[in-house]
Amino acid sequence: MPKLDHLRPSGLHHNPAYSHVVTATGARTIYISGQVSVDEEGRIVGEGDIAAQTAQVMQNLGHALKAAGASYSNIVKITTFVVNYRPELRPIIGKARSAFFEGMEPPASTLVGVSALAAPEWLIEIEAIAVAD
Repeated sequence: MPKLDHLRPSGLHHNPAYSHVVTATGARTIYISGQVSVDEEGRIVGEGDIAAQTAQVMQNLGHALKAAGASYSNIVKITTFVVNYRPELRPIIGKARSAFFEGMEPPASTLVGVSALAAPEWLIEIEAIAVAD
C-alpha cells in the first residue's frame, strides 16, 4: 500500500483546497497526460462551460487512474491549465474538482493560466502524478 504524507510546513498558509507538500512512498509512479473535456468518442463535453469541462476532465482522470490500478486518493500532484484564466474562475474550478477529492487530503496542485490549448473549444486541461503499489 502506498504511503502518502500531506505535510503542513510552518510558515506556509494552510489552504484546504490543496496540499503544499506531499511525500509518497510506493512501488509505482503513474504519470497521466493532460486530460481534456472529451468523451470516449472524442466529442467535446460542456462546450463553453468551465464547471462542466472540469468535471469531465476529472472523470477522464478517473478512467486513467482505474486503468493503472489506482484512484483519486493515489494522486500526489496535479497541474491545471486554464484558458484565459481570471481569478473568478478559481472557485468554479475548485468546486468541480473538489468533489473528486471529498473526504481525503487534496494533492499538491498548480494552476497555470494559458492563452490556448490544443483545440479552441477546450477551456481546461489537467495532468496528474499518482503513486500506487
